[in-house]
Amino acid sequence: MEDSGYSILRNPGTNKGTAFTLEERKKYGLEGLLPDQIETMETQILRVNEQLDSFETPINKYIYLTALLDTNETLFFKTVISNPAKFLPLVYTPTVGEACQRLGHITRRPRGLFISIEQKDNIETILRNWPVKDVRFTVVSDGGRILGLGDLGICGMGIPIGKLVLYTSCAGVPPEYTLPIILDVGTNNETFLNDPLYPGLKRKRIGGQEFDEFIETFVVAINKVFPKICIQWEDFAGKDAIRILDRYHDKVCTFNDDMQGTAAIATAGIITASRFSGTPFNTQKILFLGAGAAAFGIADMLVYKFQKDGLDRKEALKHVWMFDVNGLLVKSRNDLADYQKPFAHESEPSDDFAKSILKIKPTAIIGVSTVGGAFNQQVIENMCAVNLRPLIFPYSNPTSHSECTAEQAYTWSKGKAIFASGSPFAPVTIEGQTFTSGQGNNVYIFPAIGLAIFATEANRVTNEIFVTAAEAVAEQVTEENFAKGLIYPLIDNIQEVSYNVAVKVAEKIFESGLAGIKKPTDIRTFIKNKMYEPKYR
Repeated sequence: MEDSGYSILRNPGTNKGTAFTLEERKKYGLEGLLPDQIETMETQILRVNEQLDSFETPINKYIYLTALLDTNETLFFKTVISNPAKFLPLVYTPTVGEACQRLGHITRRPRGLFISIEQKDNIETILRNWPVKDVRFTVVSDGGRILGLGDLGICGMGIPIGKLVLYTSCAGVPPEYTLPIILDVGTNNETFLNDPLYPGLKRKRIGGQEFDEFIETFVVAINKVFPKICIQWEDFAGKDAIRILDRYHDKVCTFNDDMQGTAAIATAGIITASRFSGTPFNTQKILFLGAGAAAFGIADMLVYKFQKDGLDRKEALKHVWMFDVNGLLVKSRNDLADYQKPFAHESEPSDDFAKSILKIKPTAIIGVSTVGGAFNQQVIENMCAVNLRPLIFPYSNPTSHSECTAEQAYTWSKGKAIFASGSPFAPVTIEGQTFTSGQGNNVYIFPAIGLAIFATEANRVTNEIFVTAAEAVAEQVTEENFAKGLIYPLIDNIQEVSYNVAVKVAEKIFESGLAGIKKPTDIRTFIKNKMYEPKYR
């Protein structure tokens, strides 16, 4: 600890607040700086909950919890872990969406690193300004496509901060190894450009070669300054996201959670549904509403899983269909991006999603369109007409952009739907039966993968790793869970789930020759010993 008692209290990493012992108070000169009463962490959490519950709106609760993270890091993580179902929606989705929209107005203390296009030639120096010299994880965004809210520019910083909070809260990645970064390349959000409290560059967003060169300079610099870094790309606009991942996934340790994390959790849900319905995974047929980066990421991983389960690529592609603003992706269309073309079929054009269901007969529909209410009653009823237990996955965030609600899916399907959404919904009771809706939250995937990468010092992140994670998540769903409507494990058990996933992923990393260390004899103990536990030291 630092010498000065006052500075110890002001450092979120060393502050224990009222939990400092008498000996520590004397040793560090804290006497008189705190009330005499020495409290346990449990008492402190009781106070946090009481204060938090006095706020009515989620955004004010978010502001309070952010202030706690800035003042007492250990207490913050212990609080979040104490009740994940309560706190995860407050520190991340859906509340983080509003937090990003209002960041310039609610921020108290800057957190992470801000790197603008105007500092392109100074990136290495900026990275070295960070006080920790061995950073292992960075979540990076340019604010181009925050959740379903569009271009939020530098206000998208709430996403990297929130994601890294989940690394620690859900999988025990030590917080000192994490670094949130926002790349400020301008914004096309006119509201922000005219807002005196917008903290970013007041200029239109850059693109093209200038953007790509900026990303290249950043990637080179961060790998030089932090040689064991893993870069998680987050909320870049679709084409940028696909291009960046395609360019760097074989060169450095990197992944895109919007594409690969979302893909893995969607795949896990379909694996679970297949397992309990007794239908082989490779007989599933999936229809997407939305054909952007998220859809492409999920589709690509589903094809990989179909191939793993015995289909050749040509056959696997027949099991994946997409529908976008211009209708069904068919080969006769001339407006398709290169990444969309493999998923275009020899079929008649259609601009009616509900009718396309009757024709294609998908077993699952996945919404990544950000169009709230797009899965209307006709869509759900048509899915029931071609399936005994249709899979309904409205994955768009935040809640207002969800393609349907849990209540709508269960009501319109008369309780037949197997449902999972991107944002949380309350349990629904239909004719006396209560369904606990599943949340297809990437939180089951990326923190666990992060823990495995941290432990093994992996140098690459492959699709095989994400499929392994998806299978490991699905394994942990019990018959009792499924009977209640769940296709993912309970969020209350997130740390245990993440631990089990991390073990399987670490085994795959060693097996694939991607690890930077020698394989330990006991992987479970090895992983457990790497996990951060929020306790006062």
